Amino acid sequence: MQNLLIFQSLWGMERLRGQPEAALEARVERAAAAGFDGITHHWYDRAVVAPLAAQLRALGLDAEGQCFPRTVDELWPAVELANEFGIHHVTIQADVRPRDVRECVRILEGWCRIAETSRVPVYLETHRGRLNNDLLRMLDLLDAVPHLKLLADLSHYVVAREFPLPPLPDEMDGQVREVLDRCWAAHARVASPGQVQVEISFPHHRPLFEQFLGWWDYLMRSWRRRAGADDSLAFTCELGPWPYAIQGPDGQDQSDRWAEALQLREALRTLWHATAPAAVA
Repeated sequence: MQNLLIFQSLWGMERLRGQPEAALEARVERAAAAGFDGITHHWYDRAVVAPLAAQLRALGLDAEGQCFPRTVDELWPAVELANEFGIHHVTIQADVRPRDVRECVRILEGWCRIAETSRVPVYLETHRGRLNNDLLRMLDLLDAVPHLKLLADLSHYVVAREFPLPPLPDEMDGQVREVLDRCWAAHARVASPGQVQVEISFPHHRPLFEQFLGWWDYLMRSWRRRAGADDSLAFTCELGPWPYAIQGPDGQDQSDRWAEALQLREALRTLWHATAPAAVA
């Protein structure tokens, strides 16, 4: 049976409002106690990964491993550690910014060749300030590298191209769906045209939240058609600290990011049940 896994970003548990800073191990324990299925963290340094993987095994948690390669070969450490410790998937944040599309394609083709050797899936995150900076560049790269698999973090593209407020023009919404049809996992965060992360608990942000819920609903339905009968779709609640979170004049987040991560998780579970074949039929 197809399954939804919801992870919690360990970065998203840093500098939580009104709480002392917790060590990495304590953050993992809190995510497990709250009922998350796994965590998202950097996955290229053995000194960090080995003890973290042991703790995850003991708690029965899965993982998304993030890496930030600047060259083709810099992807290898994350892939090798992912296969050694058997995590859910590797996510590439492409920390390189060629102006020439041909150079982008060369790098992506190299990463795809490495991914073909991996038992663990490898996905490219849709991320601004990277090789695939915005929606239109991403569409061009998908045309050039049709076998490329993505992880959706649409918040980056909403702010990078300064999307209009909802409802979107049909053409732009269709372009987003083209990207989602190539996505195999996702990060959950809500953006506005000018801010990569807004507080989903604030009532005036509800139209933005609804826009993202619609995209995530579409992704789940698209993924269900493409994935195997026993595959799992992973979403990470990734509500980061400042400068992603907006702070007030006291230097504190304006909302409780941990509570909002739990709110995101429940919204995603509701969408998942609504997209089940029995619910759709």
